[in-house]
Amino acid sequence: MTTQAIVCRTLTKEYQSSRKQPGLRGTLQSFVSSTRVKVTAVSDFNLEISPGEIVGLLGPNGAGKTTIMKMLSGIVAPTRGEASVLGFEPFRRDREFRRRIALVMGQKTQLWWDIPAYDSFQLLQRYYEVSNRDFKERVEVLGTLLGVTHLFHTHLRRLSLGERMKMELMACLLHQPDLCFLDEPTIGLDVVAQKQIRDFFKEYQRVHKTTIILTSHYMADIDALCPRIVLVLGGRKRFDGPIRDFERILGKEKFVSLLFREPVEQSHSMWRDLNPRWDPSGMGVELQIAEDKLREVSISIFSQFPVADYSTEKMPIERVLKELMTNPHLIGE
Repeated sequence: MTTQAIVCRTLTKEYQSSRKQPGLRGTLQSFVSSTRVKVTAVSDFNLEISPGEIVGLLGPNGAGKTTIMKMLSGIVAPTRGEASVLGFEPFRRDREFRRRIALVMGQKTQLWWDIPAYDSFQLLQRYYEVSNRDFKERVEVLGTLLGVTHLFHTHLRRLSLGERMKMELMACLLHQPDLCFLDEPTIGLDVVAQKQIRDFFKEYQRVHKTTIILTSHYMADIDALCPRIVLVLGGRKRFDGPIRDFERILGKEKFVSLLFREPVEQSHSMWRDLNPRWDPSGMGVELQIAEDKLREVSISIFSQFPVADYSTEKMPIERVLKELMTNPHLIGE
């Protein structure tokens, strides 16, 4: 028996898609016959995740992240390859397997829209066969951590998006799953709600050591929660390792933002090798500066230009991801 929470080998998912010619003629012809094309969503995907890990699954829209989550959670079967999740073959959907996992998709709900969240929790209690004692304790603890105990008896449709998402998270954790799949859990939320949910998962995972796979377009989620990330581009795994190694792919550089008191000359030789991104007004610029050159270059800029504001940070993950999407050869094969 495997000691890993997740093991998958050469996992591949292919779909058949219809393609029609444009216009009315193409539409009418499609009723008679259509061109079928094969679409490969995920190709030869390998992965191992240990119990208690939090792993971020990164990639642009259409990269295959959600398809991977659906295969690992058993919603869809792979075209070929094999997967073991908590010792189960996920797409067989064994009862015990379903009791030990949870799936949260930020754009879909598992709660009933026209009844209070607490009523939905009670239905889920029966489904997962949670004892009354455990149910009351978990509802109280989770509700307190998320700050929503006062909303338990409000109809779901009357809650804000952030409040509904917190109820969704409670619903997925009532049976204390060993493994959580979180697909865009903070999508559409404001920055305050996003941080509240990140803080909640930090504390929850610290206590329960739950294995978590997280996808998010908000890099603050990944940076705050995931020591390890897996990058998927075009359905293939292109990086798997510590998040700090991922940040260093493009070199040890600092991301520097400058604001000037007046427009400056953008063609000046100073900016030539610093990958400048200018504000349309010409009074602001973002630069990439090698760490070992940061002090020298900064002094030179301050001595030659009317700097009004200056800030620096490590290379944001968004920048790294965008650069790799444009130039995937930077991470090799």
